[in-house]
Amino acid sequence: MTTNNRLALLAALLLVILAVPAAHAAIAQAATFDEKVDHSASIILGKCVRTEARFDPTGRWIVTYATFAVEQSMKGNAGAEVTIVTPGGSVNGIHQETIGVPVFQSGDEHVVFLRNTRLGPSPLYFDQGTYNVAADEHGQKMIVPMPSNVIHIDTQRAMAVAPADEPRTLDAFKAAVNESMRGTQRRLEMNAMAKVPKTKLQTSIWSTLAANKLLVALALIGIAVAAWQLWRR
Repeated sequence: MTTNNRLALLAALLLVILAVPAAHAAIAQAATFDEKVDHSASIILGKCVRTEARFDPTGRWIVTYATFAVEQSMKGNAGAEVTIVTPGGSVNGIHQETIGVPVFQSGDEHVVFLRNTRLGPSPLYFDQGTYNVAADEHGQKMIVPMPSNVIHIDTQRAMAVAPADEPRTLDAFKAAVNESMRGTQRRLEMNAMAKVPKTKLQTSIWSTLAANKLLVALALIGIAVAAWQLWRR
């Protein structure tokens, strides 16, 4: 076997190896902790008490409704129970699944960042907004990021990144949420201000052009005449 053939075979094998995990992965934009706090309608700590899968109103997609007994509400005003809807599930032998969507089971305890949808509350950023609850060796509750096979991308740096969250105690997690909430209004205002100049500039340009149609037309005619004279030379 020649060197070129060996290289070709090695390249082919490498592509096969790389393709295996890719077939079971998806890509999602990485969300920061502050983004999750800012964009969530509510944040709850609770235990899943029952689940039910059924078709959505269109009859095309299966969704699962997981009812949680709320132990603590870290943001928002959740009631004693919250029913969370996620895409996927099994109905009459038909199974649908979406990569990156958490699967809740009765008895499991989670912290969930929620957003409101037309079907009901749903996990914000799906698995990025869902955390497992475990106990350490002292019986203290630990909030642990949910394992995921989704590849997270930092769009600012255009690169894949590992989840930034680390396991932390429940008290530390609640403190982080409260600290982030104190900065929510400021961050939203800064984001709004960052969008204003561009909008105003575009509005100003078009309004100026609209108010000076005659001058714009004369300028275009002048440019056309000058170009014609240059072409004649």
